Amino acid sequence: MKLFKTRKTYYLYNPNTLSYERVYPSAKDRFFTILRHLSTGIAFGVATFFVMMYLIDSPKEALLNKENKLLQTQYEILSLRLNDALEVLSDIQQRDENLYRSIFQAESIPESIRKSGFGGTNRYEHLMNLPNSELVVATTQKMDILRKQLYVQSNSLEELINIGKSQEERLSCIPAIQPISNKDLRRTASGYGMRIDPIYRTRRFHAGMDFSAKIGTDIYATGNGVVTFSGWKQGYGNCLIIDHGFGFQTLYGHMQKFKARVGQKVKRGEVIGYVGNTGKSTGPHLHYEVIVRGKNDNPSKYYFMDLTPEEYDRMIQIAENHGQVMD
Repeated sequence: MKLFKTRKTYYLYNPNTLSYERVYPSAKDRFFTILRHLSTGIAFGVATFFVMMYLIDSPKEALLNKENKLLQTQYEILSLRLNDALEVLSDIQQRDENLYRSIFQAESIPESIRKSGFGGTNRYEHLMNLPNSELVVATTQKMDILRKQLYVQSNSLEELINIGKSQEERLSCIPAIQPISNKDLRRTASGYGMRIDPIYRTRRFHAGMDFSAKIGTDIYATGNGVVTFSGWKQGYGNCLIIDHGFGFQTLYGHMQKFKARVGQKVKRGEVIGYVGNTGKSTGPHLHYEVIVRGKNDNPSKYYFMDLTPEEYDRMIQIAENHGQVMD
């Protein structure tokens, strides 16, 4: 006998009747058939579930991925805009340092303060677990740098505004004339810079300018201020120092005698003493220094109220041609 299957109906060949007779499966056979089909369905369903889970995003996951990509794009755009803002701020800082502060002769802001960083290595640790953490941290850091540099620049501009408001008073205090009457410039003896020492005959730095004049010649305050020193000073003989405020001081050396006293307020052009030949001096003259924020500066830069441009050029030439000082 031969058994074959057509769909779910089974037939058995009967040699006696020479025909196929239908065979009805037992309950056990039907059970195992159903169990086999059920197992196959369950396996297929589980496989389909895992494929959907790992290969195909759910609507919620798809929405989250879309939002993450949008957020990343926004951070990238923000980072580029912060780069542009930092470039503009850098240009403002350069103008502030090299133009505005030069015009007002304000003290420079050190680069270490303008571009200082942030302390603490764990400042951005709370951002490290976010998606695209490197981009988030870099952008946040740029934002912090921009905020801090803007704060420094804002204070700088506020300082310059205050200086501008007091500019009239400041201009009256800046040493802006020659300390003795020298219209013909013949009294210009030696300038600022490396010069030959009159005694030791060696080159040394000369921190001021020398004006030759007769003993007793009037010496003038070159700007408004207060006398802070009047007495004997090693190397300078009888010496007088005026504090003009705004970071400016002037020194007058080798004087014969003083007319102004310590604590006295003086005006530009007021007689403060007389030319002498005291201290380390080879002849009657006035040694004059301009000190800006504690450092000596070239006095010839500060005669703009006393000389025409042509006279100023001539004074510079005369001062440069005298290689030997008088003190």
